[in-house]
Amino acid sequence: MAIQRLFIANRGEIAVRIVRAAQALGIHSIQAHSEADSDMLAVKLADEAVSIGPAPAKESYLNIDAILQAAKATGADAIHPGYGFLSESPAFVRAVEASGLIFVGPSADTIERMGDKVAARQAAEAAGVPVVPGSDGRVESVAEAVSIAEQIGFPVMIKAAAGGGGRGIRVAKTVEELKSLAPQAKAEAEAAFGDGGLYVERAILSPRHIEVQILGDGEAAVHCFERECSLQRRRQKVWEEAGAACLDEKTREALCASAVALAKAVNYRGAGTLEYLFDEAANEFFFIEMNTRIQVEHPVTEMLTGVDLVAEMINVCGGAKLSMTQDEITRTGHSIEVRLCAEDPYMDFMPWPGQVTSLKMPSGEGVRFDHFLSEGYQIPPFYDSLLGKVIVHAETRDAAIDKLVNALTELEIAGTKTTAPLHLALAADPNVRAGDFHTQWLEPWLEAGNLTAKGDAA
Repeated sequence: MAIQRLFIANRGEIAVRIVRAAQALGIHSIQAHSEADSDMLAVKLADEAVSIGPAPAKESYLNIDAILQAAKATGADAIHPGYGFLSESPAFVRAVEASGLIFVGPSADTIERMGDKVAARQAAEAAGVPVVPGSDGRVESVAEAVSIAEQIGFPVMIKAAAGGGGRGIRVAKTVEELKSLAPQAKAEAEAAFGDGGLYVERAILSPRHIEVQILGDGEAAVHCFERECSLQRRRQKVWEEAGAACLDEKTREALCASAVALAKAVNYRGAGTLEYLFDEAANEFFFIEMNTRIQVEHPVTEMLTGVDLVAEMINVCGGAKLSMTQDEITRTGHSIEVRLCAEDPYMDFMPWPGQVTSLKMPSGEGVRFDHFLSEGYQIPPFYDSLLGKVIVHAETRDAAIDKLVNALTELEIAGTKTTAPLHLALAADPNVRAGDFHTQWLEPWLEAGNLTAKGDAA
């Protein structure tokens, strides 16, 4: 059954993106919002809008009962969760489906399976996807962790089995370090997730972070090539590219094929992303986890391939088959996305929820600005600081960086601080220009004062 009335249970720039996709498909869009978000752009653009509760997320965007009541009251037949909030909650998916509504995303069972790191690893191994050498399942004792570490070789990483966001992770270079760090990781995992289960894997120092965008209809699956997201601060991505310039064609093909194999193995429906660590020196890639939702960085893939990922996921979750085969998906040029947050990069990225007094947006061929802003808009202090994303596409990576600089220079968001200076400084850095970086590169670069120095010089 095709979706006719889509309820959007999210906010910010992704809500705007889903509203636009729904309207392009001729689907009636119903935008949910908290009391703090009644003036956001998605509310103005949607065909209909409904309040789901007070400003705190737990009383609105995380309130399953309120969302379902509003969806039913507005006659919705489907709910799109966006990213974050309830997008990867199996309980939410089951509640949506129990209410007779369509969830725009994978099944609750798939989310549950791929959300548990150990289960996801086992699914990957079963599908023939390379995984980082490590424990087959949960490690319950320090002695067991030591035994595994001696088999796979140091350094090793101790991780929370139910973890996320960098919680419960420790790196041990010796048996002695492992014996002292494993109990700490276990205690932190227990406190953060209510689950002290751990697993141990080989630590790949200074890896690249590569991910593959997949689409599935529950049976068939395709990939839309890869992205590189190695420029990270506190394990949060700040700059993303498609494709990954560090990959040769043979490795790219193997990486993307492995992602499709795993998507098919778990009967994936919707848009999803498989994340990998890439050991550049050894030219080896290893699966680490799957994100069972649309990602913040999906626009770089759309710019690279011309595929509308959000429209495709709405269609397949409404019962359609994939509209394209693998050989119909091609890549051209290079695309880069940077995340603009309401933060002061010169003050340790302190949040800065001001009022947008004026707004001048970048334009031109190959330039896209995904946002939820308007002049006079008061940025609420209750949520994530992401204001939007500047995305560019050009024939080469160098040309894309040049275009990014022009777009960021043209962009003006008066009344608040943004992270634009960080991206301009990165674009000017010779290592970034050369593509010579990894997941551990950005934080030491910031600590060395590179941003401050360039900012003051400017």
